[in-house]
Amino acid sequence: MKVAVIGAGWAGMAAAIAHAQAGREVTVFEAARTVGGRARAVPATLPGGEAATLDNGQHILIGAYAESLRLMRLVGVDASTVLLRLPLTLQFPDGQGLQLPDLPPPLDALLGIVRAKGWSLRDKLALLRTATAWQLKGFRCPPATSVSDLCAPLTPRLMAEFIDPLCVSALNTPAHQASGQVFLRVLQDSLFSGRGGSNLLLPRVDLGALLPEPAVRWLKAQGRHQVLTGQRALRLQPQPGGRWQVNGAAGLLGAADDAPDVFDHVTLACPSWEASRLVGGLAGEAGLASAGPWSALAGALRFEAITTVYAHAPGARLPQPMLALRSTPHSPAQFVFDRGQLDGQHGLLAFVVSASDGERSHIEQQVLQQAAAQLGISALQ
Repeated sequence: MKVAVIGAGWAGMAAAIAHAQAGREVTVFEAARTVGGRARAVPATLPGGEAATLDNGQHILIGAYAESLRLMRLVGVDASTVLLRLPLTLQFPDGQGLQLPDLPPPLDALLGIVRAKGWSLRDKLALLRTATAWQLKGFRCPPATSVSDLCAPLTPRLMAEFIDPLCVSALNTPAHQASGQVFLRVLQDSLFSGRGGSNLLLPRVDLGALLPEPAVRWLKAQGRHQVLTGQRALRLQPQPGGRWQVNGAAGLLGAADDAPDVFDHVTLACPSWEASRLVGGLAGEAGLASAGPWSALAGALRFEAITTVYAHAPGARLPQPMLALRSTPHSPAQFVFDRGQLDGQHGLLAFVVSASDGERSHIEQQVLQQAAAQLGISALQ
């Protein structure tokens, strides 16, 4: 069986590996010139003219990402080398906030809450009572419940220093808009999933080297598979017998020696708007009555932007590789990462603004002012 995978991001490469393991011949088509999708390496130049390798967004993993870690091992990546594992921490530059010890759950959360700096006894008791109630209810709540509704028993400090940063980092949605049920599922799968499930896994290499590029090498080493970059799929063309051809700007993709590839199966691992366009082009084809409604549903999905602001200053260094920041409408970043402590690019900091809204230049200026106010670093550019 021959399979076409549209998209060579993390989802596309994971799908390609699964097809290959099932004995299928895989061709991956990627519109960009590099693999990795929204989590890939990007070459850049620092303000002083030095070459740097950035990511097209600062990403982290957590210990509960069992399938991601399994895929890394499968394609030959040593997770203990490329990832820095730390107990969950939401500490701020002044040392206040939550830091879990390296203990099995629920002891890690219990001791971490008791030891949290800057939290009053009322704060800690409110969180312990509320978390216990969530657990007793099986981490379930009514479907229309928002995270803000779910966390109504908590104090304003807990909302600002724990729930809001955790929610926006996990769901990329403000607490008043985010699904309470999805948030509870995240907590169940991380904080209560077993020892190490809530650990932070911070990349020590660029995101391309973390999985997508090793996955390409693994696929090619199997002998029958190919990954074609710079090949955007423009149209799916049904063929007799339920088979498919993939059309690009220059004609049929995957064609060689005037013998166009015909695929038994197509896996869409591209953004929802691209999937909507490709499937929408099949509306009206015999036997594909669901194509139009499916395309409309996929096209109706909405997203919140995530902005990563990279800033550099010689000698800039954080007290630890990752810090939480106090976020306001005028100080938009929720987290900052010290790339010098992670991949050796000293003086380079990555500020993450989840649920980002605004002009790029304005966000950059706000983040630089936030860095000066909260980190005491004013020389960043």
